Amino acid sequence: MSDSTTLVLGATGKTGRRIVPRLRLRGTPVRTASRSSSTRFDWSDPGGWDAALRGVTAVYVVAPTVPGPVHEFVARAEAAGVRRLVLLSGRGADTWGDSAFGLDMRSAEDAVRGSALEWTVLRASNFDQNFDEDVFHAPLVAGELALPADAVPEPFVDVEDIADAAVAVLTQPGRHAGRVYELTGPRALTFAEAVELISRASGREIAYRRITPAEYAATLVEQGLDEQSAHHVAEMFVLMARGLLATATDDLATVLGRPPRTFEDYVVRTAASGAWT
Repeated sequence: MSDSTTLVLGATGKTGRRIVPRLRLRGTPVRTASRSSSTRFDWSDPGGWDAALRGVTAVYVVAPTVPGPVHEFVARAEAAGVRRLVLLSGRGADTWGDSAFGLDMRSAEDAVRGSALEWTVLRASNFDQNFDEDVFHAPLVAGELALPADAVPEPFVDVEDIADAAVAVLTQPGRHAGRVYELTGPRALTFAEAVELISRASGREIAYRRITPAEYAATLVEQGLDEQSAHHVAEMFVLMARGLLATATDDLATVLGRPPRTFEDYVVRTAASGAWT
């Protein structure tokens, strides 16, 4: 067993809760940290950061929803003797230009990439699991997903693959140092095509309807999201419409030595679980 402890931030989130058991199976000592875990971690409360970092060699970082805090966190990580940082970010972050989307992720990248530590950035496309674990799920169950996305495709990526990639990077010191990986699925699909696959696999009539970003933001507010967050999510679709993020990459295969999981594979697994019934 390794003597090195890996700190996983956001350990109860989509990626974190998948990374933790993978590390444990490899015999890697893991410290899980979130607002609800025994090692409490809150980006708005730096008072708890030093305890979380004590004795840690590597950290998996999911950026907070506001710009700024990761800079101080990285400085404390350096002081605590951390050697490696792996950051989850968004696909093509350096191509977002003047978009209001993702200022939090870009700030986190600046902090990690500007540090003296060994770092790797995993930039992911939209998750497959957004269709069953997040904001797209309830509309699909209700029979219609309405989004501000047109014919520009998205190379959706499976969170299971992101977890595999994160574990590979965290457990292979030096091999991925200073690398930025753009993680995508093997091919791009439009949201309409994705919904059609879900409809067929689940055996349910589910429709896709295109709406404007403003309409989508208003819908999210009606569902209980605060106005700022709703506009932030809607802005992601404005960014995607530029088409700069529409192509698949080979980076997952480079990290994992195998092709990424297909969207069809995700749909079959999830339909079998009954998530859309």
